[in-house]
Amino acid sequence: MAVETIERPAASTLRKPAPRYRVILHNDDFNSMEHVVESLLKVVPSLTMPQAVDIMMQAHAAGKAVVIVCALEHAEFYCEGLQNFGLTCSIEPEE
Repeated sequence: MAVETIERPAASTLRKPAPRYRVILHNDDFNSMEHVVESLLKVVPSLTMPQAVDIMMQAHAAGKAVVIVCALEHAEFYCEGLQNFGLTCSIEPEE
């Protein structure tokens, strides 16, 4: 009894990177600039003070600013954290 060997083509191991999402801070007329900067620093620990100030100023001048680009689960976490500090934010897919 002969054993037959079946060869299979090597499986492709290419992985697609996980989709990334932008956390968007929207300007509002309720929160002080200091509160916005402090909230950004507390919720997104990777931000530096100058980065937080730049984000706040961009939102103030343009109406919105990108806080961070990351995986969906992290984006939801950051967005919820900012909302808990009374800030207005949203999430959108990175294009």
